[in-house]
Amino acid sequence: MLILAIGDIVGKPGRRAVSQLLPGLRQQYRTGLVIANGENAAGGIGLTLSTAKELLDAGVDVLTSGNHIWVHKEIIPYLDGEMPILRPLNYPRGCRAKDI
Repeated sequence: MLILAIGDIVGKPGRRAVSQLLPGLRQQYRTGLVIANGENAAGGIGLTLSTAKELLDAGVDVLTSGNHIWVHKEIIPYLDGEMPILRPLNYPRGCRAKDI
């Protein structure tokens, strides 16, 4: 299986690039899995529900995150839900933005 890993997607330009380029890359290389860092996808810092959905709809299978994931509080409930968003390993379950 071929895996494509995309580094930090930053803001609208990064999301636009992913939306425009990823479908063709997936087809050209027949990737089985696309993992992308989305922690700066919303305005250059953080992740919102709409920016997460935009990236997943573009063909990203799993979004990774880091310390900036906590900036937009609306995403927090989705970190432990069904959406394929990985919480930072150094922030255990139950840790919320207010705790850091």
